[in-house]
Amino acid sequence: MNLILLDPSDFVATDRVVLRDRRRAHVQQVHRAAVGDSLRVGLVGGRVGRGTVLALDDATLELAVSLHDDPPPPLALTLVLALPRPHSLRKVLQQATAMGVKRFVCFRCARVEPSFFTASAAQPPGIGEELRLGLEQARDTVLPAVEVHPQPFHRFLAEVWPTLPEGQVLIAHPGPGAVACPRAVAGPITLVVGPEGGFLPAEVARLAELGTSIDLGPRILRVETAVVALLARLA
Repeated sequence: MNLILLDPSDFVATDRVVLRDRRRAHVQQVHRAAVGDSLRVGLVGGRVGRGTVLALDDATLELAVSLHDDPPPPLALTLVLALPRPHSLRKVLQQATAMGVKRFVCFRCARVEPSFFTASAAQPPGIGEELRLGLEQARDTVLPAVEVHPQPFHRFLAEVWPTLPEGQVLIAHPGPGAVACPRAVAGPITLVVGPEGGFLPAEVARLAELGTSIDLGPRILRVETAVVALLARLA
């Protein structure tokens, strides 16, 4: 935990917070903090700064808080993701959040199992947990927006695609016609990442009308690995 993420409900005064959950346990057991120590803190949706330990025991952590810096800038990139299996989704949400993605749009296509949409990882509590872990890792405070769209692929394109920002559309799909993933691309970018096993030919043809196919070379990567590699190159 590189940053203690604070909620408005944690504040007992304008400059003081009291924590009694996993954050307290982490500060006590991992940071091994003591009274007087200074820790990096940030308010959800707000600024970052320092928190000075006023009290710490097995039940309570009390901090005096000063928030004075802005969080790191976001990536000008929307990640449009064929909903992966739950353990991969958790990794993608956490790692892409740490890298600065602020909008995730998860969709269904032929090789996405319908059961993925009912998994706990795709529900708001599970999503929120991974986003917070990503923010804590990257010393960020701005929670991304996550949309989960279970409608069929053709309806997703008709109903949701028009809401995406204007800009370059890159479709991560290895195969004929794909070009090497570019580097350091100025946003806004819409990055589309398909499912394990790839898109069907008909889906590829439809997406080809909307953007440029890119790949990372001859190796086939897991979704969570490919997303990190793509974001690193594009950023």
